[in-house]
Amino acid sequence: MNMLRFCVLVSLILLFVSCGRVTKGPYTPQMDEYERNIPLAQEHFKKAMVAMDSGDTEKAKSLLHQTLNADLYHGPAHNNLGVIFMQAGDLYSAANEFTWARKLMPGHPDPRVNLAVALDAGGQGDDAVEAARTALEVQPNYMPAMQTIALIQVRDRDVTKETLALLDTIRYRGEDKQWRDWATLWLSKLDSFAVKQ
Repeated sequence: MNMLRFCVLVSLILLFVSCGRVTKGPYTPQMDEYERNIPLAQEHFKKAMVAMDSGDTEKAKSLLHQTLNADLYHGPAHNNLGVIFMQAGDLYSAANEFTWARKLMPGHPDPRVNLAVALDAGGQGDDAVEAARTALEVQPNYMPAMQTIALIQVRDRDVTKETLALLDTIRYRGEDKQWRDWATLWLSKLDSFAVKQ
């Protein structure tokens, strides 16, 4: 009888211990704040930016992975990792990282424009234009978003009144002379082109 009670007691203890354990990971619903090592993530991220600036993309990539291991929710690390993937031609991984960054940085237009560029490079022009438009929702008149939309629409000959307005804005407010000249050239070419409503 004592042995039976002992076995039942041990079984109950093991049951409660195993039920109380939850595997920790990026998809655990109630991940506690203390599990994120934000200072370590920032330290790795700063080193990654130095590596990117010096052109050492492999080191930067490794450091960005270390950043995300310390803090999975580090939006700029996802965004910059996406840039590295895009430069390497890995558009799927780039789009995935930009999607993460967009969710983690809801008020920043860069991940949205980067996602647009990745989608366009993957042959998804319409989705790319929509992604760039979301950047304008976050920050109206954001020049890289306007340039991305105009470039895709002109290239695909999907010219609308929006395209002409964007080209006009780029022509006068573009931050780069090359973009201003490009917009001026296309505005003159599109004068005779049928414009969609």
